Amino acid sequence: MTDHATPSVPVAGGSMPLLGFGTWQIPDADAPAAVGAALEAGYRHVDTATGYSNQRGVGKALAASGLARDDVFVTTKLPPDNADRVRQTIEESLEQLGLDHLDLWLVHWPPNGEARPDVWEQVVQAQADGLTRAVGVSNYSLAQIDELVSATGTAPAVNQIRWSPVEFDRAIADGLRERGVVLEGYSPFKASNLQDPTLVEIAGAHDVDSAQVIVAWHVAHGFVVIPKSSNPDRIRSNAEGAHLDLSADEVARIDALAR
Repeated sequence: MTDHATPSVPVAGGSMPLLGFGTWQIPDADAPAAVGAALEAGYRHVDTATGYSNQRGVGKALAASGLARDDVFVTTKLPPDNADRVRQTIEESLEQLGLDHLDLWLVHWPPNGEARPDVWEQVVQAQADGLTRAVGVSNYSLAQIDELVSATGTAPAVNQIRWSPVEFDRAIADGLRERGVVLEGYSPFKASNLQDPTLVEIAGAHDVDSAQVIVAWHVAHGFVVIPKSSNPDRIRSNAEGAHLDLSADEVARIDALAR
């Protein structure tokens, strides 16, 4: 059976596969089939959120997969509106997912656009209490991450941000790396033009499609990528991109697509 647990990047408590399966906009009723197809295709990292309202469906797929708990890296997220009920939110997530711990718990957006170190302290406490192995943020700026670190002494393991070749920003990528924060990109295809001549040419050279090239570009940089689909063929196809080796020149040409 194919297993996309590697390549991976180390985070607190284990390793995070660079290829993950995104579940945004997958309804709860459809999540068991979609996530089940991803797990069957070898994905070993699943990303959901309280705000997606599909944690129960994701949990059903995890339970039905027959995979050991330690074989699947599970991420969910704290909505900014739940900043005053941090502990209750992670406990609800665990109950809905049918798990006793998460691999990664993220603050989904800065609450009211603010870093909120007081909220971050409670997230870190949930980690200390064993409810999640690693903690991080999503959609935070470098300055907001610095604010969390200066206030609490604890850096997020991950910052999940919207990311793709056209959104590539070397200053952000380097800034996160310098801070020891893993860059995880979401919506890898949304801003991308899959018909872009550069992507099409590189895809043709490898006998793959442009979406697979975008996944491969993330992996070449060491960025985590979480493509989403409900189509089993597309789910499998996207995953194959994680094992496509691009040359340094090809990566540089894709970098140059940044707007």
